[in-house]
Amino acid sequence: MKTKFANLDSVSRNWHLVDATDLVLGRMASKVASILRGKHKPMYSPHVDTGDFVVVINANKVKVSGDKNRDKIYYRHSGFIGGGTATAFHEQQERFPERVIELAVKGMLPKTRLGRKMFNKLKVYAEGSHPHVAQNPLNLSL
Repeated sequence: MKTKFANLDSVSRNWHLVDATDLVLGRMASKVASILRGKHKPMYSPHVDTGDFVVVINANKVKVSGDKNRDKIYYRHSGFIGGGTATAFHEQQERFPERVIELAVKGMLPKTRLGRKMFNKLKVYAEGSHPHVAQNPLNLSL
């Protein structure tokens, strides 16, 4: 018997729809990252992008547990001296609700070229509408 590894020809991609309303950010992000990597498929191979596309809607209604709503801080730096900025979770969710989910999922993917390719299959929208209706995404209950 030979072990079969996935290759680009044998990969079939589906679309999944996740409604983030009242879901906990970290638990949802870990499930989404697993789907983007393809770990839910029997033909998973770590060196091939076997994952599916994921559309996340209602990103502005995601929850966090504990006191993270005011204590969780997002850091950015412009590259210039003194160019660091810190933003609390509640401010980030008000201004850029998509970025909160994107950063959580991106941190759970590999930090390689393959991880960046997987991250490009994530589509996040703040409201309930999205332009990917033609792909007939499957509703995913987390």
